[in-house]
Amino acid sequence: MSLQSHIEVLKERHAGLEMRISDEDNRPRPDSETLARLKLEKLRLKEEMERLQHSKD
Repeated sequence: MSLQSHIEVLKERHAGLEMRISDEDNRPRPDSETLARLKLEKLRLKEEMERLQHSKD
């Protein structure tokens, strides 16, 4: 897998997490543990994408 395609996969996962976070947050009684876990995973993906972007340049 090329670096660019790996970054694209991470972007798709990041967008999917954003949707899951939004869905959970809009529930009548959102689960704070689930939100925290999803947000942490989203942050890790973002950091990995940034690291890969910098190594690509």
